[in-house]
Amino acid sequence: MTSHAKRRVEIREHTIPTRGSGPYILCEGPDGAIWFCESTASRIARFDPDTGAFTEFPLPHPDASPIGIIAGRDGCLWFTQKKANRIGRLTTSGELSEFDVPTPAAGPDAIAVGPDGAIWFSETEADKIGRIDASGRITEFSEGLTPGSKPLALVERDGALWFSQAGGSRIGRIDMTGAITSHPIPSPNAQPRAIALHPAGGVWFVETNSNALGRVDAQGRIEEFQVGIDNASLRGVTAGADGDLWFTANFTNQIGHMTAQGRMVAVYDCPTPGSGPRCIMSHSSGRLFYGAFDAAVIGEVRFL
Repeated sequence: MTSHAKRRVEIREHTIPTRGSGPYILCEGPDGAIWFCESTASRIARFDPDTGAFTEFPLPHPDASPIGIIAGRDGCLWFTQKKANRIGRLTTSGELSEFDVPTPAAGPDAIAVGPDGAIWFSETEADKIGRIDASGRITEFSEGLTPGSKPLALVERDGALWFSQAGGSRIGRIDMTGAITSHPIPSPNAQPRAIALHPAGGVWFVETNSNALGRVDAQGRIEEFQVGIDNASLRGVTAGADGDLWFTANFTNQIGHMTAQGRMVAVYDCPTPGSGPRCIMSHSSGRLFYGAFDAAVIGEVRFL
């Protein structure tokens, strides 16, 4: 249980071997390591949080632009390749399989494990949600999404997937039949991006244009909470082991801390100026990790 007071933290940075690699989405793999996409270097990488060692796996397409990554129930890492228009599957030993998305230039972006065990992903440029099963067969869903809605991040709750719509300023829900419903965010042009499930059941998301975090309940009711940082360009959010929300402020180069009741606690500066923090995740060890896109480092928030 957190005291909701500003905590003493140490932020460490771990430099990725490939310079300018553009680390984007991170996830915890079945081996306990941090796996992430190097979006500007066309690689998938593994970071050992205990030793600090990196291992990188180049992709066949020279400009694949991998973005989202998740650990599947099959023990593999599944990821999107936005420019290559493919879904990739990588074993922890580095064996790669790739699957073409049926819609050309669909822009596959975020990815998640659905309650049915299949892998679901957003097609940001095609305004669709895709599903790929263990055999590699892809099904696409679009009914209920308006043109230009740009679906992004996904998270599983109550037997469905909830997702942000950056172009539509809405939060969507898709069930396992493909039926989609959308809920408008009170602030216009909020540009929701990253989304995270809280242990208490709420789904939280960043509002990149509104300098706020939002929360949507199971009925689709949305609350917004200002972070008090001007021009922050919020990008990533996660629920920490303390039950609070931790988020990245890309433009101001900070990590933010908010309670689950929506009260701001503190902000912490990233060590490298202009590092561009984006995705942030909570590791099973209780440590927080984030990808600093512009500095090509993996940042680590340790509590003292």
